Amino acid sequence: MTPAPHRSHTDDLLSFIAASPSPYHVVASAAQRLEKAGFRELRGTDDWTGATGGLFVSRAGALVAWYVPEGAAAHTPFRIVGTHTDSPNLRIKPAPDTGTSGWRQIGVEIYGGVPLNTWLDRDLGISGRLALRDPGGAPRNRLVQIDEPLLRVPQLAIHLDRSVNEGVALDRQRHIAPIWALGEPREGELVRRVAAAAGEDPADVLGWDLMLHDIQSPGYLGVDREFVVASRLDNQVSVHAGVTALVDAATGATQPAFIPVLAAFDHEEVGSGSETGAQSPMLERILSRSVAARGGSDEDWSRALAGAFCVSADMAHAVHPNYSERHDPDHRPLPNGGPTVKVNVNQRYATDSTGIAMFTAAAERAGAPWQPFVSNNAMPCGTSIGPLTAARLGVTTVDVGVPGLSMHSARELCGVRDPGHLAAILTTIMVGD
Repeated sequence: MTPAPHRSHTDDLLSFIAASPSPYHVVASAAQRLEKAGFRELRGTDDWTGATGGLFVSRAGALVAWYVPEGAAAHTPFRIVGTHTDSPNLRIKPAPDTGTSGWRQIGVEIYGGVPLNTWLDRDLGISGRLALRDPGGAPRNRLVQIDEPLLRVPQLAIHLDRSVNEGVALDRQRHIAPIWALGEPREGELVRRVAAAAGEDPADVLGWDLMLHDIQSPGYLGVDREFVVASRLDNQVSVHAGVTALVDAATGATQPAFIPVLAAFDHEEVGSGSETGAQSPMLERILSRSVAARGGSDEDWSRALAGAFCVSADMAHAVHPNYSERHDPDHRPLPNGGPTVKVNVNQRYATDSTGIAMFTAAAERAGAPWQPFVSNNAMPCGTSIGPLTAARLGVTTVDVGVPGLSMHSARELCGVRDPGHLAAILTTIMVGD
């Protein structure tokens, strides 16, 4: 059976995932854990002068958190863990109430690279945030999470489509509107239902960022329960590991030799090109402002970056037993063999030999295994936030990730040991011992 420390970490991971069906909930879950550990939230309009200890800034589906040890010099280098909060899914359209042939349906748009067949015939809830009218001025936001079987994208019976098992692609636009009732469409019905769940007046709803999620609970799989199965493992495994590592670095017996940072971006699955994505100046501005808050100059900022190191943590591919020819023959990671270090010489990943050396040295100190990963030359390689962060900040970056199967599926799989291994390595990097 799996050793208790790994099971304890993954038990906590499963609770984190269950509470975080949208990027906005991921940020809320992370913030709650940080505040419990003594971190405090800073607003952009606050005066940050002299701020030390655990700090974080949240913006919509993104969060940047860092810890400043007492007496840390302004030029103290950063140790950054970069992750993302979003996952491929189905997102609700601005005019959602639709239907046909006597069925009431909800209009959705595909977000990211979704294997649509994995969303068929699953019980779906609704989550996200509402933008509400506020008498004081700017709209206020309210998170909503409906973990009820409200919707379903029904698959066509095989009797009506004998070619269904012959690789025929699902029409991406016409056949993904989930059903949720019988009858003609009722304008405003969805908003009324979601507002009621949030305890708000539907008349106060001015806008929303809502999405569907599979309501099946995360859990364990296998003869010895050696696998974790859940929605959104990509990339909540890494966010959870990053939060765990940052809290451990801030509260451990040894004060960090660096400024440990967690950057959890949104919109990675669609290119990171938003105000909260890795291509935005958000991280750069927050870190430079933190240097200035400690009395630092432009020279101190440059020194802090020159000594910085970034770990871009995102899910990776384990070798698939039914499609092993799709993988590089000499790089076939397996679950529970440790996190992978991802390499691509065309810079789809930012890893170089220096980054490999720093990560693997930390793995040795943490007593955790690791595995190399390279994509099959005949297959297009995915990417992550690593190259974007490296290019934006000019810091040494290594791309890593927990290996899993069914990436981007409505329900993914990874090994039970690997999330804990990743957190242990990240803690060692953040502390710098």
